Amino acid sequence: MDNITLIGMPGAGKSTVGIVLAKVLGYDFIDSDLLIQKEEGQLLWQIIERCGLDGFRAIEDRVNGQIDTDKTVIATGGSVVYCPQAMEHLHTIGTVLYLRIDCKELATRLGDLSRRGVTIKPGQSLADLYAERLPLYEKYADITVDITGLSVAEAVEKIRETMK
Repeated sequence: MDNITLIGMPGAGKSTVGIVLAKVLGYDFIDSDLLIQKEEGQLLWQIIERCGLDGFRAIEDRVNGQIDTDKTVIATGGSVVYCPQAMEHLHTIGTVLYLRIDCKELATRLGDLSRRGVTIKPGQSLADLYAERLPLYEKYADITVDITGLSVAEAVEKIRETMK
């Protein structure tokens, strides 16, 4: 299968860049967070409140592990890298691309993390979360593209050039 799965921190632009990338490539687009919301009938933050972090990750692992598509750009939630079965599945159906962005830029993009459905532990800062996830993104990425400071169009072009 010829899919491109985008991983990275919340606010890195996986959904925004993913939609434009899909249009440019003539691919379909899936946002796995929306699949989770549809399946559970709640917003991400509500699912996290109801199920806790571990419960949410089990749902995220299951939903991402069931994606069956071809020629699709898949934007995942930032915490998908805590889901080894889902990550293994995403590797089998295409290329996993890490959209790296510097923590300082992320901080300016993000508002209330709890209302975004970010799986963050009580008392954990964005910098702490970034440091915790960075090795996981690097571990699972087939390709890493640094999009710090780039517009959406520039990020898409850099991805296209990198994937050639």
